[in-house]
Amino acid sequence: MEVATVRGWTHRAFAIGDASCVGEARRHAAHAAAEMGWNEVDAGRLALVVTELGTNLQRHAQGGRLLIAARPQSLEVEVVAIDDGPGIPDLALAMRDGHSSGSTPGTGLGAVSRLADDFDVHSSMPGGTVGVARVRAKNAEAPHASAFAIGAICLPAPHETVSGDGWACALAGDKATVLLADGLGHGPEAAKAAQAAIGAFAQAPADDVRETVQRVHRELQTTRGAAVCVLRIDAESSNVNYSGAGNIVGRVLSGVFDKLIVTQHGTAGMQIRKPESGSLELPDHALVVLHSDGIETRWTVDRIRPLLQRDPTLVAAVLLRDHTRHRDDATVVVIRRKE
Repeated sequence: MEVATVRGWTHRAFAIGDASCVGEARRHAAHAAAEMGWNEVDAGRLALVVTELGTNLQRHAQGGRLLIAARPQSLEVEVVAIDDGPGIPDLALAMRDGHSSGSTPGTGLGAVSRLADDFDVHSSMPGGTVGVARVRAKNAEAPHASAFAIGAICLPAPHETVSGDGWACALAGDKATVLLADGLGHGPEAAKAAQAAIGAFAQAPADDVRETVQRVHRELQTTRGAAVCVLRIDAESSNVNYSGAGNIVGRVLSGVFDKLIVTQHGTAGMQIRKPESGSLELPDHALVVLHSDGIETRWTVDRIRPLLQRDPTLVAAVLLRDHTRHRDDATVVVIRRKE
């Protein structure tokens, strides 16, 4: 069976304090589109999406920020809008095409929904609003057929330009195999370790998860090392099999199910025991969540329970907003079976 390996993307964050911040985010998105060879029409759609989401944050939100990630494999740019409140009292009204509480080029969230190839938004009061929009070049190939929907947010530590976290996913029919690596510390050397882990994973992503962890351990011995977790989700057998070392946190959860993914102590590339594996049931409508230690470990499912069947990036955005430690690289990967 064909295996499609996706190397995970990293987001760049833009705090939206005034109109100049929106312009900075728009220029960054335009540069990403130009590097992928987009035409003017597609680049224009992306510019309007960034402008609409950024302007909404500037005018109406507290703690608003845009996260932007280029995804060259799919000729796509993802734009995530996050704020800390006050929330949107009537989301259905706000989503009507043409509705806006101010004058903007595309007139509101309805324009974003119309211009973007994918768009999903969630709001609670007073918790705030999260939204994700993806714009793809019209000549992009059709997405690889898979039984899974995957979303992720990966951010460098404050004042760093590269993330010491890295992730990748291999899709093959009813199976998805995911690696998350957190290089020790942060900055360029941590990023080298994380990228080396991704390279080792990509060599044979269909291997047993224990073998993959062992291969990652060997490949990282010339780096500073990393915490790693590898898990395989089997939609047909409703099972999650996993192995790893270090402080990557995993959860399998649904409305009535919440189980922790626990791996052994150690650091890949430095010292680990012979890799062991564990397994968990994958209930109907469940999410699998992996995150690095840039996210607090003690979080509850209350705020993400309404999002179990929504775009997985919304879940990642809520966890990042509510539980980031603000001092390290932070990555959240969320996977669910498609309905």
